[in-house]
Amino acid sequence: MKPTTTSDLTTAARIRDAAIEVFGEHGFQVGVRVIAAAAGVSPGLVNHHFGSKDGLRAACDERVQQLTRDEKAKTIAGPNIAKGMLAALADIEEYGPLVAYMVRSLQSGGPLAESLFEHMVSDAEVYIQAGVDAGTIKPSRDPAARARYIMMLNLGATLLYVQMRQKPGEKLDFRKITRELTDELTPPALEFYTQGLLTDPTILDTLNKET
Repeated sequence: MKPTTTSDLTTAARIRDAAIEVFGEHGFQVGVRVIAAAAGVSPGLVNHHFGSKDGLRAACDERVQQLTRDEKAKTIAGPNIAKGMLAALADIEEYGPLVAYMVRSLQSGGPLAESLFEHMVSDAEVYIQAGVDAGTIKPSRDPAARARYIMMLNLGATLLYVQMRQKPGEKLDFRKITRELTDELTPPALEFYTQGLLTDPTILDTLNKET
């Protein structure tokens, strides 16, 4: 997982990072003992730091949001967006565990999944606006709606891509899937984002007048 490069993580951070990988691989039905074993600690220590599995999941959500937000902001609002994107694409496999975690969370549904999605939408609005301020992204007539659409588009495509590759009894390699998904969708996505689709803006202007 790209997240941390230092080897001196606190115990809580080590448990949290292990949980992100375990949840991503096995889903949220996995028990605390499995997570504790992956982190090299006792189950009691997991509960000591996070109170419950839901508390641990909330910490995992926060970490995944932070990593996604920081990486997107660095790429979109950087001095050279093309260079930043190419650098991110070169190491995209390292984000496999984060992608796995997000997929498992959204697949599980319920209030926690909805909360994760809504926080990601809010974060997207912030880092997209940072790109607007930096001059790398065009302004929007409705920044909040644009951020929500982009997140639904991106996460929906990821969920569909994973679903089509899931075979009964077969373990998914999310690092491999993340690379394949990126290689397949990045070129058309960049064309769509940089050149647009429709040549006539009349339909958008008319819709805005009517609403």
